[in-house]
Amino acid sequence: MNTKGDITVPLLEGRGLVKAYGPTEALRGASVRLDAGEILAVTGTSGSGKSTLLHCLAGIVGPDEGAVSYGGERLDRLPEKRLSELRRTEFGVVFQFGQLIPELTALDNVALPLLLAGLTRADAHTRAGEWLERFGVRGQAGLRPGEMSGGQAQRTALARALITGPTIVFADEPTGALDSLASEQVMTALVHTARESGTAVLLITHDAQVAAYADREVRMADGAVVPVGVTA
Repeated sequence: MNTKGDITVPLLEGRGLVKAYGPTEALRGASVRLDAGEILAVTGTSGSGKSTLLHCLAGIVGPDEGAVSYGGERLDRLPEKRLSELRRTEFGVVFQFGQLIPELTALDNVALPLLLAGLTRADAHTRAGEWLERFGVRGQAGLRPGEMSGGQAQRTALARALITGPTIVFADEPTGALDSLASEQVMTALVHTARESGTAVLLITHDAQVAAYADREVRMADGAVVPVGVTA
């Protein structure tokens, strides 16, 4: 958490976010904040606007109205080059199906962000192997995503998202395609690593058991953020 004078500045904040896709309003004035090192769960039914909120907060899409601030800076006003840089270095993103590159091995998938940052292939592979070990999938280093189980692939995706030491990990339904055991393994690995490194996590989920891993929970309903326990 940053401070300016006596004012506490959240690490990430969306204020009054509005986003429409054609006639469909995905966000209707949504506001949310994420503090440094916090794990925040955003829950809600399918179509409530959870993923669109994450996309706006991560700078993947721009809101039609409202503001997104990262460390007090207007994220929604940054040029795409700067946004791409943030997503490579300070933001890690994990989606429901991992979105690993199918032609690459697990080792190469995890090493990719480091290669894009300019590390040598040898150094990138060494660090990628360490991160695969950390997430319990070192034995799958030579496998491609289609050769791994869903849980193994998702832990590989987490390793790729965290290898650069991001400030925030955006996790969009990271256990949505997994069984209960794999879900527990993925969430345990994510929370442990985030706590250890001080990384903040914005967790999108419809699963109450997954949301229970978070420090705090907010709920999306009809494109807006509402307090948990309140019916919109």
